[in-house]
Amino acid sequence: MTDNDNAIPREGDPAFASRMFGWSMLGLLAALLINNVLDVGFDYPGVFAIFHGGGSAAWLQVAICLLGLAAAAAVVLRHPRRSLRYEASLIHGFNLYLVRALFWAVLFCGVVDAVCSFMRVEDLIEPLMGEAAARNLGRANWVGTWIHMPLVALGFVVALFTRTLGFVWLALLIVVAELLIVISRFIFSYEQALMGDLVRYWYAALFLFASAYTLYDDGHVRVDILYASFRRRSKGVVNAVGTVLLGMATCWVILGIGFNGKQSIVNAPVVNFEVSQAGPFGMFTKYQMAAFIALFAITMLIEFVSYFFDAVADKRGEPGHRETDAAAAH
Repeated sequence: MTDNDNAIPREGDPAFASRMFGWSMLGLLAALLINNVLDVGFDYPGVFAIFHGGGSAAWLQVAICLLGLAAAAAVVLRHPRRSLRYEASLIHGFNLYLVRALFWAVLFCGVVDAVCSFMRVEDLIEPLMGEAAARNLGRANWVGTWIHMPLVALGFVVALFTRTLGFVWLALLIVVAELLIVISRFIFSYEQALMGDLVRYWYAALFLFASAYTLYDDGHVRVDILYASFRRRSKGVVNAVGTVLLGMATCWVILGIGFNGKQSIVNAPVVNFEVSQAGPFGMFTKYQMAAFIALFAITMLIEFVSYFFDAVADKRGEPGHRETDAAAAH
């Protein structure tokens, strides 16, 4: 839990440069995601194609980036006196919803896909559901399109009506899945590839999706030699600079590599609905685990913007500072 020195003020002294920088990061992130869809789904050449004859399509993608920056400027200019801490809380609140939705999505997809995989391995689909269902449920692209995608959408809907992030429950489910593996292997001498796939799928989601909230709660490992002795304003300077040079930069590198064309490390597995080496005997979720890398960078970048605003507010001595348990322990 956290304690506030004061309630978060909605307005404060103007901080145009800091707010413009933070909102620009979010605007460019939105532009990157839109352009990636155009690159992969509609064969657009990419923003950098303007340097080697990309034509009007490349210039359209440049315009999307400029539109992202314009949207950032519009947010700042529409509310010129909105406080940094208030905007940090707004951005964090959106990120909480996003992470919560991802948790529900992997929960639903994991359970349903594991059941489908078990039925596929034990040849139960055709006797129970017919030949067409058995054929469709054996194709990763069909399962991904008609089962996983609706379940992901359901996760985003459920997240609207819940407030728990669910990491504790996901960790518990991982323990239960591991326990079932041990019992089935050593007592019943039964083991299938899907069992290990489910544990790896949920493990990846737990660690990658929980990282953004861990940053908010200051729970990541900090190699602290001098920081604990700094005053709040000095800590704000360190956190702001570190957020930009280390945190945001790392996220942009991951996104730049992961979304670098159709054959990139994120796009290629997702587009092809890539499966594990176990093939039809395992779960059809490997392509989602590739997407987890990009989702990690996206949620972390959003949280870094919120963290940056809080750090600059600390540097400026604005009210509403939030003391985390991790910071209080020092």
